[in-house]
Amino acid sequence: MTREACVEMIREKLRKSAGNDRDDRPLVESFFLGGSEIRPLMIICPGGGYGFTSPRESGPVARAYNDAGYHCLVLHYRVAPHRFPEGLTDLSNAVALSRQNSEALGVKPDRIFVCGFSAGGHLVASLGVHWNKPILRNDFCCEKGVNRPDALILSYPVISSGEYAHRGSFDNLLGEGYEPKMGEFLSLEKQVSGETPPTFIWHTQEDKSVPVENTLLFAGALHRAGVTMEMHVYPYGKHGASLATQEVSTDETDYDDPHLATWHGLSVQWLEGLRFPG
Repeated sequence: MTREACVEMIREKLRKSAGNDRDDRPLVESFFLGGSEIRPLMIICPGGGYGFTSPRESGPVARAYNDAGYHCLVLHYRVAPHRFPEGLTDLSNAVALSRQNSEALGVKPDRIFVCGFSAGGHLVASLGVHWNKPILRNDFCCEKGVNRPDALILSYPVISSGEYAHRGSFDNLLGEGYEPKMGEFLSLEKQVSGETPPTFIWHTQEDKSVPVENTLLFAGALHRAGVTMEMHVYPYGKHGASLATQEVSTDETDYDDPHLATWHGLSVQWLEGLRFPG
């Protein structure tokens, strides 16, 4: 099977697994490098408060990781009015299908990474802490670990449903007036274990949409669980900075910040320095 045919097969399986004809989600965009070299894969989950997926955190990020030698997929997961666990199932299945078809994709099966922004960071971190839960077991994820990412890259992530929550994200994810026990289950700083994948996480101190405490709480939980991690807190930078380059700036907002933009190169360095089993 060619790589292109394999990607299309994954798209179709994700659509069929969703069993949804109201829209075209989940949708997968592919950004694969040419040639036959076997490469790591980065699956990118844009943010958008679980209400949409931001184009500024999609193609530009994939192309940046392409430049660093990674094949990429961008996952436009299901968002409101869809509710938990539908978006998480999309990501879990995407990781599993990519690993099961790694040979056809030209992907290293033990180097499948996931990168998420804001609410997309919550989705990625949710898979990081819940990948082994019964709620994600299905025809694609019946073998333990097939859906476990090998590392997480979290950019200004939504994490906590507590004091520092981004309420709009949780309302979209669970519906307004959601049960407290579900908020607790998805307050991810409370769900970290030693089986959570290695994590690179960054945020800005002046983020006024998703408070930096989300990152600090998750990083503390990772450290206590003995999970390999790297955290960067930058003093300045608006929420939604993406790559923090001119490319991702808009007519309304200039996100171009050379210091903040260092996060991407640091994430690549961190991934290349990870010590994996075997």
